[in-house]
Amino acid sequence: QAQPVESGGGLVQAGGSLRLSCAPSGRTFTPYAMGWFRHAPGKEREQLGAINWSGGSTFYGDSVKGRFTISRDTAKNTGYLQINNLQPEDTAVYYCAVRSSRQSSGFDYWGQGTQVTVSS
Repeated sequence: QAQPVESGGGLVQAGGSLRLSCAPSGRTFTPYAMGWFRHAPGKEREQLGAINWSGGSTFYGDSVKGRFTISRDTAKNTGYLQINNLQPEDTAVYYCAVRSSRQSSGFDYWGQGTQVTVSS
């Protein structure tokens, strides 16, 4: 199963850090790529970045200012989003999405999201 499942969200004070995890529900499924997004109240969904699963190359969205790091552990078949120096404006639902193959036109499986709330 390609359906990704996120974990690691929660309530954190400003200045803190979180590491979100994302893994396909099927242990034998290997993504082609994994992307990270967030959706804050009253704002449009924002892409934070993505990682190519085999090579590990990453790209980050324009809004990312060095506080976000995307990585993956192929042995655990799990992707990660590390967020440092969290600020209240980072409060959002964070999603991971999987591009199942190179032939896919985009991210074709989405997780349910995990809430990140940053208190000032």
